[in-house]
Amino acid sequence: MNQSPESLDVIGALALRLARLAGEEMTAALTRPLDVAYKPTAPEEHELKDPVSDVDRAVEAVLRAEIEAAFPGHHILGEEFPNPPTTPGGYVWAIDPVDGTANFINGLPLFSGSIGVLRDGVPVAGALWCASSHALRAGVYHCIQGGPLLFDESPVTRRENLGVRRKLGGFRDASHRSPARWEPRRTGSAAIECAFVAAGLMEVAQFEKPNVWDVAAGVALVHATGGIALARGASGWEQVEGFQTADGDLRDWRRPLVVGMPGAAEALCEALG
Repeated sequence: MNQSPESLDVIGALALRLARLAGEEMTAALTRPLDVAYKPTAPEEHELKDPVSDVDRAVEAVLRAEIEAAFPGHHILGEEFPNPPTTPGGYVWAIDPVDGTANFINGLPLFSGSIGVLRDGVPVAGALWCASSHALRAGVYHCIQGGPLLFDESPVTRRENLGVRRKLGGFRDASHRSPARWEPRRTGSAAIECAFVAAGLMEVAQFEKPNVWDVAAGVALVHATGGIALARGASGWEQVEGFQTADGDLRDWRRPLVVGMPGAAEALCEALG
């Protein structure tokens, strides 16, 4: 049977290929000195808070070219290049060529290449190349809407050890100030923490104000394993299936976000207030 050019199987296959491409480029780049710069930050933040490497820009340029060639009618929302106003309607590819750049430039193997696909604002495909994984090696977590979570095209079974009474949680401030129910961890990559929640390595993760490209693919992965995402709005925490903004521009979506398994995610939101 011939597949529609815009079937989720076709889209998911491209997302997987692009995530692998990003991973190959990052792996190869670690064998040479990297060209590193720092983006402007707010006055109250450290001036070296937000690094960017030549690899970030080069990989995103390749990803954009591949997506534009395959799906010229789709929109692209990426971290390293200027984005035109991007509405949630239709298909939007939300890409982060290197998520966890500070880890990447220092050689700490907690970084990823994130490819998320939204349809009318809802994540319908995600592929995350991760430098580390439940399999103790690099590889790609990926899924399409309605399908299972896969790792390099093999199903992922969430591991549950009933003897573990305090599970891990991903927090920006991994200290004694974190909610006591979870053993706090800070990886430096929102995308990886979403993948780890999906795979069962973490039970929950909290993000202060992520951009869509930071979490689009990860939310798709979390949904694939029965998890949920909750964002803080004017009336408190609310479950979200996708990304929408008051002005209709996805560039402006930046809301506190929690991902996790049902029950645990709501408990974290209650603890956060």
